[in-house]
Amino acid sequence: MRTLLTTAAVFALSLALVGAAPAQAPQSFRVISPIFGQLVSFAMPSNFAVVFENTKGGRYIREAVLKGETPERWTQMITVTGEKGMTLTPGASPEGLAGTIAGGFKSACPDSFAAQPLGEMTFGRFEAFAAVIGCGRIDSGPTRHSETALLITLKGTTDYYTIQWAERGPETDEPPVRDERWQARLGDLNPIVLCPIVAGEAAPYPSCVGKS
Repeated sequence: MRTLLTTAAVFALSLALVGAAPAQAPQSFRVISPIFGQLVSFAMPSNFAVVFENTKGGRYIREAVLKGETPERWTQMITVTGEKGMTLTPGASPEGLAGTIAGGFKSACPDSFAAQPLGEMTFGRFEAFAAVIGCGRIDSGPTRHSETALLITLKGTTDYYTIQWAERGPETDEPPVRDERWQARLGDLNPIVLCPIVAGEAAPYPSCVGKS
């Protein structure tokens, strides 16, 4: 059963706004969250608000949607996940995790699935992989719709993390995975940073503020 939490209970915000984004892009604020073994930090557009957070066993998830929308009815969602201890899994890789998630999308819409790899990358010293995946027609949610997502998978020191920026729209023959806005949104989420957890340090986690 989903439980809504206050923003303060979900993550810490840095005190300063992230530098001005490109024209017409919303302002952002720095999000810094302790998730299992590390602090996960990225730039969250200021028109999003957290609506759901849960930790169950070794899995963590947090969802944010455009202000005024809900976990059930949304047009855009930014999701952060953590997989505890996944670096110990033989054969695990950021690209492999992205493939597993893409497979879940494909099973929901085998006739309208599309994917566009953005490739391997690094954030600081941490390996990552990015892709755009989506469904042209999917039946989950209140109505049939398209759903496309920018997916970033990161290999941390002991855990794996994902950041996903999804958007729903009218159903279509193929989701717009090659749309240039997805590359722009990758830039909007930066800086994406994994920081060590410092014993005794509390929000707003000054050891991670300003890291890039």
